[in-house]
Amino acid sequence: METAFINTPLGIAKLEGDDLGLSSIIVLNGEENISTEIPHTLKNAVNQLQQYFTGERNGFDITLNPKGTAFQKRVWEALLKIPYGKTVSYLDLSKTLGDPKAIRAVAAANGKNPLWIIVPCHRVIGSDGSLTGYAGGLHRKKWLLEHESPFKQQSLFE
Repeated sequence: METAFINTPLGIAKLEGDDLGLSSIIVLNGEENISTEIPHTLKNAVNQLQQYFTGERNGFDITLNPKGTAFQKRVWEALLKIPYGKTVSYLDLSKTLGDPKAIRAVAAANGKNPLWIIVPCHRVIGSDGSLTGYAGGLHRKKWLLEHESPFKQQSLFE
């Protein structure tokens, strides 16, 4: 497993992956040294993330290899289908997966997503439109949703 640390508008991101794909990306709360050299297996992911943050990219074409249960992987696959700049509720996501009663399990799987930003768990909100839960903190979720919003002049959330 190879690792890279890159600077993003959300903080230092830690990427992990190998020849089988990107397995993890998280934004850290602490200080880390930025990688001076990016491992070959992570260069494409780093380039695409940088393009995303500069507004040049609104989707990703990266081989993913997250670790999780079969159910978690089903939820993460569903997250990949949420369009850039759009949101869905946890209930909507549960219905998409075929079981509206599984809302808590879907929310828990969403919270275990190891590929922040690329697998867009930040696009899932409460049924009432509220920002709810995000492993990276609500301030990052808010930033990501505003970054993806077609209405840049105003804040979506107060």
